[in-house]
Amino acid sequence: MLNFIVRRLIQIPVVMLVLSLMVVGLTQMLTPEQRAAPYIRSEQQAARLEQIIEERGLRDPFPVQYGRWFSKTISGDLGFSKASGKDVLDTIRERLPATIELTIITAIPILLLSIWLGTLSALHKDKMIDQVLRVLTIIAYSLPTFVLGILMLAIFYAYLGWLPGAGQLSVVNQFAVGDLRRYTGMLSVDAALNGRWDVAWDVIRHMLLPAATLTIVSSASIIKVMRNNMLEALTSDYVRTARAKGLAPRIVNNKHARRNALLSIVTLGGFLIIGLLGGSLITETIFAFPGIGQWVVQAALQIDLAAVLGFALLSALIVVVVSTLVDILYGVIDPRVRFD
Repeated sequence: MLNFIVRRLIQIPVVMLVLSLMVVGLTQMLTPEQRAAPYIRSEQQAARLEQIIEERGLRDPFPVQYGRWFSKTISGDLGFSKASGKDVLDTIRERLPATIELTIITAIPILLLSIWLGTLSALHKDKMIDQVLRVLTIIAYSLPTFVLGILMLAIFYAYLGWLPGAGQLSVVNQFAVGDLRRYTGMLSVDAALNGRWDVAWDVIRHMLLPAATLTIVSSASIIKVMRNNMLEALTSDYVRTARAKGLAPRIVNNKHARRNALLSIVTLGGFLIIGLLGGSLITETIFAFPGIGQWVVQAALQIDLAAVLGFALLSALIVVVVSTLVDILYGVIDPRVRFD
């Protein structure tokens, strides 16, 4: 396994290099004037557009431009983000903890709920509970994220007033953030570590609606896959053998059938984590949640190339790391998997 992990770690710079070549190459489809736009921050700078193009070397050959960008990137300079008004690296450091926070509060319920409901549906095949779960799964799978998000806001925020709407904090607690000592960057965790439980609870309440939206939409496909896998496992030879030995149904279902049904769920769970850590673009935008996703949407609308490139590198890193962890989990769940 150690050799496998080392090989995967070696792949990280290779994957990121290839991806950066592709993304930077795609930016060459824009005109030099369009690529110079992120560097213009005032009317005076707009008046000397051609000078900025020459200073930045935006008319140079692609290998020269890529080499210049690569040398800055490896030194930690990812450029300036017009969308955030800050350096790209500083923006990622500032917004990524919020996305990680939302990922944690979302991914765990999605996986636990999906595995439980998928198993429950398979064990009660064609019965009432199975029919109800299948109908609800189809409805949840068919709902666009932006439609569900708006409905959640309309019902629980505008009509019932049970939960807060957009943002990460109420106006009252926004002034208290500056006094908090930051440990992790995740606001709810840091507030709790500072003894400000009121602020921590406020942050959690603001995450409930976006987390619920993501849970409903994302769990639908995992429930369906888990149900199908469980049905296949329940009819397999090793399950029939376990039953013939007189093992209790609970042991047969949980230890023999469900464990084998979880293999593909590990893959889906990996893709889920990748998507959440990469920023749930639509959800974060609808709920004005200050994470990576909201920033990337703003950057794309403003043709903020530096931000897009920085996000692409971050996404590549997340994909390689999470994929490696998923492959390791295969070996933990299924002893037949080897890493030779």
